Amino acid sequence: MSWVLGVDGGNTKTLAVVAGADGRTRGAAKGGISDIYNAPTPSVAVAAIEGAVAAALAEAGIAASDLDAAAFGLAGADWPEDFALLERELKERLGLRDTPLVVNDALGALRTGSPDWTGISVVSGTYNAIGARHPDGRVFHLGFWPDGAGGRHLGRDGLRAVYRAAMGMGPQTVLTERALALWGASDAFDLLYRFTRRGGLEEHEQDRLAPLLLDAADAGDAVAQAIVADKGRILGTQARASAAQIDLPLEGTRVVLTGGVFGHPTDRLADAAMAELPGAVPVRGGPPPIAGVLLLALDRLGVGVDAAAVAAALPFPVPEGRSAPWAGSSSTA
Repeated sequence: MSWVLGVDGGNTKTLAVVAGADGRTRGAAKGGISDIYNAPTPSVAVAAIEGAVAAALAEAGIAASDLDAAAFGLAGADWPEDFALLERELKERLGLRDTPLVVNDALGALRTGSPDWTGISVVSGTYNAIGARHPDGRVFHLGFWPDGAGGRHLGRDGLRAVYRAAMGMGPQTVLTERALALWGASDAFDLLYRFTRRGGLEEHEQDRLAPLLLDAADAGDAVAQAIVADKGRILGTQARASAAQIDLPLEGTRVVLTGGVFGHPTDRLADAAMAELPGAVPVRGGPPPIAGVLLLALDRLGVGVDAAAVAAALPFPVPEGRSAPWAGSSSTA
């Protein structure tokens, strides 16, 4: 029996899956933040991975030394020294026989919708991640984009619009009513106080407004629509820039749109991103990023397994539409 391990790690959670050569999940577990930049220390991030992997291995009833291949798609795998650290620490702390495949989580996500692992991935989760892979094997990804377009950025910009409207500095928006109800605030100034006072709401609380903002955009709110259009443009231009770095033509190239934000039923964000990528082919609604990482591990064995079959065996529920939490992360932009 051959065994593989796939791990998708980010700023919201870490997923670890142990599967057989048929792609069927035999053990799975969740852990905490595993981004070496956003966890308190790199050691804490690796410990989160270690805990999730240990639990998945225990459920499968095997040891790490039984694994024939392991792949990790990780937020925070950005620079050469990051890969060196992660490859070394993961092999040693997990007790793996061989050095694992470690890729940026954008490139792990790309495999979910690209059987030959080429094309562009556009991930919008807590943060945003973009990756591109050329048929000749060249790759490009960047962990620190100057502009952000994940769920946190949507929520942040939505809150700023609420504050501006309250002070007569911007147009009125239904986001005000929705944000006040969400946090139980009496008015926009009370909401601002809750976020900015000492000991107030933490930054990640902003994420909760993102799905409501996408709802508002679909309902016709002009302010929300402008925010979504701007974030889609950012994602699309980042994708185009990534492709240009490796001379990947857009015409006919697959663009895998994934991450928790794309789990919302709206087409606005995807349409705005694809408008910047003429000739490219969108792939949306496919398996979650963890399936792509597991497929990369199976690729190392030379085993061909259908992505849908791998995804169907995963025990993690796929977030549904408007209640989708922002899963996956990436760039700390």
